[in-house]
Amino acid sequence: MDLFPELEKKYTKEQLSAREAQRQAEWIAWGPIVFQASRLMVKFGILDLLRDSNDGMTQEEIVKATGLSPYAVKVLMEASLCIGTVLVDKDTDRFSISKTGWFLLTDKLVRVNMDFNHYVNYEGWFKLEESLLEGKPAGLKHFGDWPTVYEGLSQLPEQVQKSWFGFDHFYSDNSFAQALEIVFSNKTKTLLDVGGNTGRWALQCVGHDDDVNVTIMDLPQQLEMMRKFTSGQKGADRINGYGINLLDDNAPFPTDKHYDAIWMSQFLDCFSEKEILSILSRAAKIMDSESRVYIMETFWDRQKYEPAAFCLTMTSLYFTAIANGNSKMYHSEDMARLVREAGMEVEKIHDNLGHGHSIMICKKCK
Repeated sequence: MDLFPELEKKYTKEQLSAREAQRQAEWIAWGPIVFQASRLMVKFGILDLLRDSNDGMTQEEIVKATGLSPYAVKVLMEASLCIGTVLVDKDTDRFSISKTGWFLLTDKLVRVNMDFNHYVNYEGWFKLEESLLEGKPAGLKHFGDWPTVYEGLSQLPEQVQKSWFGFDHFYSDNSFAQALEIVFSNKTKTLLDVGGNTGRWALQCVGHDDDVNVTIMDLPQQLEMMRKFTSGQKGADRINGYGINLLDDNAPFPTDKHYDAIWMSQFLDCFSEKEILSILSRAAKIMDSESRVYIMETFWDRQKYEPAAFCLTMTSLYFTAIANGNSKMYHSEDMARLVREAGMEVEKIHDNLGHGHSIMICKKCK
């Protein structure tokens, strides 16, 4: 298995002493309450107070500032001390924020992940075992009776929708500027945006190039959300929709025009390997020697820093229990293999875009 250097260092040799490994095992055993206690330290503003204090705060001062009961503050502070998000001065009993607490509070990616896991995943992950055994998103039943989360996105509770899109957009949006330069470095007058969701990428494209026309392929209900989102925006008249259920192997890609670029951003991770092969094979059928497929994904093996790989492999279990039951964040070698099986070859890979994205550029085999 090929891994980027930081991942190879972390994942191929034992890192911990026996005592450290024992603590890590207990951390796993108590993981659910570690998460919830830490989330509430943020929600109740306690970490904010500690960050902004000059000399730390006593528990009594925290009680007065938050309005929480002495009991609530005591159990949260003692738990947080052991979790590692706060520190205590043993002589004055004043608490201060730790480095870990600071990242929990101020790192936007951490906050996005925390909201996503609480509002979208937390209760559904109780059904992870069932999901793994059945190959279906058993945890999705918590929200509604849909085969995948995508059919139900428009009907999810408001806070759940907000957290889902916040997670999805945070990762993709930070890569758009670099991605535009890569895609439009080649002649691109027609672009097929496969799984275009609300049209954020399409708007970026029509704003970047006044001559490009974009067709978004997605479920009909997603296209309705896209039209509402793009309505009245500059260049929206050059964005069209093509309704399709991509899980239908017989549903063809559009042939109304030649497409210079076929764009798939954070899209193929929503499908199983069998489904990806079907999608890529249908894309290959409408390509010629000048067409290119651009696959933008956060491949877990190509991450510059190890925490990113951790986040991505954990995200795979969201797909298992909530999204669809059979997809994941892929290793780049698996994706490259599917590209070859679909009748294409990987021409080039651009790494380290935004928050850990790569763009795999594919051309049709001769």
